[in-house]
Amino acid sequence: MPRYREVAYSFFPPLTHWVKRLVIITSVCFVVTYLPEMIFGWGAPFAWFALQPYDVVHRFYIWELVTYLFLHGGFFHIIFNMFALWMFGSDLESHWGGRKFLTFYFLTGIGAGLTDVILNTIFNPSVPTATIGCSGAIYGLLLAYGMIFPNRPIYLYMIIPIKAKWFVLIMGAIEFVSSFGTPGSGVSHVAHLGGMLFGFLYLRGAGLPSRLELRYRDWRRARLRRKFEVYMRKQDKKDEAGRWIN
Repeated sequence: MPRYREVAYSFFPPLTHWVKRLVIITSVCFVVTYLPEMIFGWGAPFAWFALQPYDVVHRFYIWELVTYLFLHGGFFHIIFNMFALWMFGSDLESHWGGRKFLTFYFLTGIGAGLTDVILNTIFNPSVPTATIGCSGAIYGLLLAYGMIFPNRPIYLYMIIPIKAKWFVLIMGAIEFVSSFGTPGSGVSHVAHLGGMLFGFLYLRGAGLPSRLELRYRDWRRARLRRKFEVYMRKQDKKDEAGRWIN
């Protein structure tokens, strides 16, 4: 009698281990920072932990490259980012595993922050800016999703299906154009592009550490082989020097 395996389908991906924890931690940070600022006008966390290029470059407040990821400036801001983290991050964590996913998340987030710091320091050194939110890391996840699952459909406005690779190209093009055309909009488009750039570089060079390690092992084996050959030649010479000749 044939056996049938039950298969469950879901429109949304499961909430994976690290995605769930990032959503919880970010949401808690939002509650303890944004709500007091909105109700009581207490903006100290944003002054201490938001990403400010002057602080990073001149005061060496490098922790801001991480802490800014957990601050958000409104309900729509955090809801959009957490929804995107769940939608794209869960499949990536299932594909990569938790360690690689977490590495990629923080690498793209920090990379987005570095891009924002460098460009603002070069082009707007006298303009004080503060960046908050994990959107740079989210755009990095979006890029990775499009590269790893290029033909998976993404439903635009929950209705229009579009392949992931085309969706990534469209979003990247929008951010590129917006980075020139909307100064003072309050959105760091260069940080979004920085997250995508660092994500692309990481994925393209993902096999580099393995190749370097393989070359190192080959070099080490060859070095040990040469040492062994030298040692054996010395032993042969000792044997010949101490051998009785009849």
